[in-house]
Amino acid sequence: MLIEAFKIFKHAIMITSFVFVMMLVIEYINVQTSGMWQNLISKNKWKQYVFAALLGAIPGCLGAFTAVALFSHRLISFGAIVATMIATSGDEAFVMFAMIPKEAFIITIAIFIIAIFAGYFTDKLYKPKKILDDFAEKNFPLHKEEECKCFQKENFFKQLLKPSFPRIALIISLLFFLITVSTGFLAGKSEFWIKITILLTIIFSLFIVISVPEHFLKKHLWEHIVKMHIPRIFMWTFATLLVFGILMNYLELNSWISENMFFVLIFAIIVGIIPESGPHLIFITLFAEGTIPLSILLASSISQDGHGMLPLLAESKRGFLAVKFVNVVVAFIIGLLGYISGF
Repeated sequence: MLIEAFKIFKHAIMITSFVFVMMLVIEYINVQTSGMWQNLISKNKWKQYVFAALLGAIPGCLGAFTAVALFSHRLISFGAIVATMIATSGDEAFVMFAMIPKEAFIITIAIFIIAIFAGYFTDKLYKPKKILDDFAEKNFPLHKEEECKCFQKENFFKQLLKPSFPRIALIISLLFFLITVSTGFLAGKSEFWIKITILLTIIFSLFIVISVPEHFLKKHLWEHIVKMHIPRIFMWTFATLLVFGILMNYLELNSWISENMFFVLIFAIIVGIIPESGPHLIFITLFAEGTIPLSILLASSISQDGHGMLPLLAESKRGFLAVKFVNVVVAFIIGLLGYISGF
């Protein structure tokens, strides 16, 4: 039992570490390209749906938060915010790419396409006047992020010679991850292309940590990723893997699930209503173990949106419930069609 627990712990460390370096890269790119998305806002509804779905497809909650801000200032339609929330899987997208990269890519493309058409038909069939009235019609305030230059000669060597504690901690963590992956201690059984992808991502993350200004390092990498996201992701991942490891070994969970797959589909969709990153990991783990089909994981991905809906919940309860209702309906239709079709 202790050996199994250690294997699960090591697996959770590997997943969390990969999520960590992916988050570093996404956060860096997001800040470096801040403001570019403003030029993509258009009165053309199809462009809005595509753009909104792209925001949702970005792993993590940043894209979803941006879409809520745009919707709350009436710059994108209700259908567009629905498209974002269908396309997003929150922080769980990082975990899917760590555990099941091929299937994660397929799911991302699938929900991106589904989101565009769901946004279009939502605007055609539903005009939420009361929800729109919850928001003030005013210009969206553009808060410019402090520019992050990746390499500043005047600060680079000073940062290396007198590094702050967060920079030292991040460099040591990334070097440890680099060594453990290189030696095969972590991700030892992964395919060659996956290991190369992880190693290249770690190296780029090291470049980011070494070169970015102190403000970016502390505000975005340390405060946001390390202190806010990583502990929760590790605890959810480890707990989920441990619980399901025990259930698979001591209970006939596989046979019960295989005999009640329709109820598992319904449960996956209902769990997706929770505005929290974490519960979706149950279905990622079940799929990775070969216990549930892709259709249920797809339905779960459509229904849930991590923390993406929390800002909307704070501003409009009606808006939150309306978006969730559309997401649940779409998730049920797609999940049921997939289940009946046998995938």
